Amino acid sequence: MIDQNFVEVNQINSFLAFIWSIDWRDPWLIGLCIFHVSVTLMAISTRNYGNFQAILFFCLILLVYFSENINQLASTNWKIFSRQQYFDSRGLFISVVFSVPILLNCMIMMGSWLWQSRQLMITLKTAQLRERLRQERQQRKLDKLKEQ
Repeated sequence: MIDQNFVEVNQINSFLAFIWSIDWRDPWLIGLCIFHVSVTLMAISTRNYGNFQAILFFCLILLVYFSENINQLASTNWKIFSRQQYFDSRGLFISVVFSVPILLNCMIMMGSWLWQSRQLMITLKTAQLRERLRQERQQRKLDKLKEQ
């Protein structure tokens, strides 16, 4: 049984038509866009702060996890904050304008973490090779001294 407040997904003909039908001048959508831009800037600017990024990542994943509940809440109360009823029964709108940008931010953070891990592994391996080379040189010097 579908709630009366939901918009049926089969009423949507194409993705681009769906995107163009959104009134992007709606104040809450402007706020949502500002939220996504600020989270992206925060994810990029804090890439060297692992603890903060882990907390940010966890909070963003929680927001995506609860997006279905947010969609249901927004579909019943849309008149309070919106000019139109965007919230469909399958969650297409909230997925497109809320969850996908958040998941892209999470992918940016994961990519940053992988890059940092790669750099750390390269630095570690280089240090190990230098240490091994230093020990081999030291051993050769000791061997030469023993031969004399």
